Amino acid sequence: MAKKDPTDLSVEEKLKTLYQLQTTLSSIDDKKALRGELPLEVQDLEDEIEGLNIRIEKIQNEIADFQYAVTQKKHEIADAQISVDRYKTQLEDVKNNREYDTLTKEIEFQTLEIELCTKKIKEAAIKIEECNQDLAKAQATRADRQADHDEKRNELDEIMQETREEEEKLKEKAKELETKIESRLLTSFKRIRKNARNGLGIVYVQRDACGGCFNKIPPQRQLDIKIHKKIIVCEYCGRIMIDPELAGVKTDKPTDEKPKRAKRTIRKTTKKAEEETTVEEEA
Repeated sequence: MAKKDPTDLSVEEKLKTLYQLQTTLSSIDDKKALRGELPLEVQDLEDEIEGLNIRIEKIQNEIADFQYAVTQKKHEIADAQISVDRYKTQLEDVKNNREYDTLTKEIEFQTLEIELCTKKIKEAAIKIEECNQDLAKAQATRADRQADHDEKRNELDEIMQETREEEEKLKEKAKELETKIESRLLTSFKRIRKNARNGLGIVYVQRDACGGCFNKIPPQRQLDIKIHKKIIVCEYCGRIMIDPELAGVKTDKPTDEKPKRAKRTIRKTTKKAEEETTVEEEA
C-alpha cells in the first residue's frame, strides 16, 4: 500500500498524529528526567577534573623551571668559584699595584656573583616548596573529584541502562511519526516545543482554558478547535490547540445544577408549625 503524503492528511489526522508525537516525546522527556541533574553533575566534574589536570601540569612545569634554574645557578657558582681560586693564585705572582687591584676587584665581583646565585637558589627552593604544596593540594582535590565523578558516572550508567531500551523504542516511534507530519508543521511544532518550559508543543483544552498557559479561550475559538477545520494556536503562548476528545482525553464536565433551597423550606415549615401551635394554645 502506497504511503500517504503528509500534506494530503486532513487537519484532524494531522492533529492526532501531532498529539501522538507529543505524548511520545513527553515519555522520552520523562525517561531523561529520571536522570535528574546527574548528566550535568558528571559534566561539571569532568570539566573540573580537566581544569585540575591543566593546573597540575602547570605547577609541575613551574617546579621543573625552578629546578632547572637552581641547576644553572649551581653551575654559575662552580664557575665563579673556579675563577676566584684562579685569581687568588694569580695574586701571589702580582708585580705591581695595578695588577693587584684588578685581581682583587675580580675576586670581589665573582664573590658577589656566588652570593647572588646562592640567594637565587634559596628563593627558588622556597618557590619549589610552595609549588609542591600547591601540587599536593591540587592532586588531592583531583582524587576527590575523580572519586565523585566515578560514583556519579556509575549511577548514571545504571539509570541509562535501565531506560535505554525503552527510550530507543520511543525514539524510533517518534521518528516514524515525524515522517507522517508535513515538514512545515513539524518545524513549527519543534520550535514551539523548544521554547515551551514544559516541552509541550500541542495541548488540549482544559476547563475552557489552554492546557499550556491556562489562559481562558473564547467560546468561538473553542468551537473552531472542536470542528477541526484548521489548526488553531493559543493567542497567549502560541501552542497548538487540540480538542480533548480528538486527543483521546476524558475530561470531567462541570455541572451547572443549582443547589436546592432545602433550608429555606424547612424554615417555612417550622414557622408554620409554630403558628399552628400558638393558635391551639389560644383556643
